[in-house]
Amino acid sequence: MDPNPSPPAPAQPTVPATPSGPARPGPPAAPSAGATAPLPPDPPPAPAALPPLYGTPPAAYGAAPGPYMSVPRSLPRRLAPPLGTLAGVAAAFAYVGAIDPNEPGHYPVCPLFRLTGLLCPGCGGLRSAHAFIHGDLPTALGANAVAVAGYAVFAVAMVFWLAGAVRGRSVRITLRPVWWWSAGVVLALFSIVRNLPFGSALAP
Repeated sequence: MDPNPSPPAPAQPTVPATPSGPARPGPPAAPSAGATAPLPPDPPPAPAALPPLYGTPPAAYGAAPGPYMSVPRSLPRRLAPPLGTLAGVAAAFAYVGAIDPNEPGHYPVCPLFRLTGLLCPGCGGLRSAHAFIHGDLPTALGANAVAVAGYAVFAVAMVFWLAGAVRGRSVRITLRPVWWWSAGVVLALFSIVRNLPFGSALAP
């Protein structure tokens, strides 16, 4: 007989069967060390990319996209807007060159000059254009120097517009507010000086 008997192992609890049905299942067994966890479900497919709103982007034509780029079109369609504008301005200059504004009765009189006798910034503009068309630059400057400066600005803008149309790029000239205010101040000073005795050289 063993003097130090080992204690008996505890009995495993069991759930007795009920008279009305089979025995109830016990707690789930823990997974073994070699078992693998189930894989997660596949993610939903990504939505298809929407087509561009305005046709093929400029990058497809070898040009870097930007806010001033436009979808390339045919050369005649790109040249139509600047050439149409140039034709309209040329027709107006041709009319002023043919009909002399120095002769009364052809063009309306400036309302400000008729009511107050003061010269506005545009007074003399038609006579300036008439002299400019006929190659008389001193007379054109004397009639309205600001108008001659406007002709130069328009010519530069047309060059950029035509060059952009040929290259397939839309040209947008944006000016900061300081430039608009500066232009307004120049026009105001021009109007004041040409109405004063010492500024008679700027009067038509």
